[in-house]
Amino acid sequence: MFTIGARRHPLRWMTIGAFALALIAGCSEEKGLDSLPQQQSQSDIAGNESQPDTTIPEAEAETSGYIAPLTGLPADREVTARPIAVMINNMGKARPQSGLPHADVIWEVLAEGGITRLVAIFQSDEFKDPIGPIRSIRPYLIELGESYGGVLVHAGGSPDAYAILQRQHKEHLDEITNAGSYFWRESFRKAPHNLYSNLEKIRAGALKKAYATDVLAPIHPFSEAGGTTGGSAATKVDISFMLKSYRVSYAYDAATGLYARSINGKPHTDLTTKEQLKATNLVLMGTAHKVLDDVGRLEVDMESGGPAKLIQKGLAVDAQWERGVDGVIRIMKDGSELPLVPGRTFYHVVPNSPDFASHFTIS
Repeated sequence: MFTIGARRHPLRWMTIGAFALALIAGCSEEKGLDSLPQQQSQSDIAGNESQPDTTIPEAEAETSGYIAPLTGLPADREVTARPIAVMINNMGKARPQSGLPHADVIWEVLAEGGITRLVAIFQSDEFKDPIGPIRSIRPYLIELGESYGGVLVHAGGSPDAYAILQRQHKEHLDEITNAGSYFWRESFRKAPHNLYSNLEKIRAGALKKAYATDVLAPIHPFSEAGGTTGGSAATKVDISFMLKSYRVSYAYDAATGLYARSINGKPHTDLTTKEQLKATNLVLMGTAHKVLDDVGRLEVDMESGGPAKLIQKGLAVDAQWERGVDGVIRIMKDGSELPLVPGRTFYHVVPNSPDFASHFTIS
């Protein structure tokens, strides 16, 4: 167990309170065994302080002195809105999703059956687009969301996840048990791939439950030069999590400094904007994955640290990931945290078996 709020070195983040987490196993995806509290079987399908209210021209935003803490990009206001951590369905029937281009950070982590779930962290961008499809939560996804001080947004969860949420009184919005009116279902997709919300509804739900609304989010070092100077070429990245039939890839555009994301050779786009998802920084992390039962429930170690790759500006470097006493995962090399290039960051957590390097190719 760890406590968020302590400092380990000068760039550790400050928070308005202490959070406690437990690392417990996850649950079923494809067989629909996510459960309600008290272990009842239930399928997923069940369901700033601000500047004056004036518009600051884009040219002035760069000199306003405000920086979005999760992207390192200039902001026209102090960004203290509490992060929102949304569990996003990433099955083929759920793509293209909505809202992901607005996320400051996206984590991709295995669920069950070899498919992945996305944890999208929203803070700096204010937008009206839908977010979703929204799906269920796991213990290790709770850890990731709370490491940002985020309100956890989900629909259902594994029995172990519900035990953590209830016993530790986590601040969360669950479409099934405590916040159904802040979600809606669309008719153009079949359940469970059709559940959505938006920032307005999520923040209204959090306010109704008297959850804290402002926080100081994690602080990471940002640098235009980045942290991959002297690294090896990384203009094309292919990642396999578990299934050989499911491959994530990125292509680097030197003109924009962005990596464009594809799945199985097809651009991964946003349903609302039609934009291809793009990131400035890519992080690969290896850790222990343990299958707990014949349903495929997973235990994913987000505590112990392990090998990592930081990819940015067409280059990649070997690194290590660490979880500090503050609960924040940082990418380290030779005892120092590597700087991110200002922009959005996508993290990818892969198994260490048979070994870390077997899950990606970089060229």
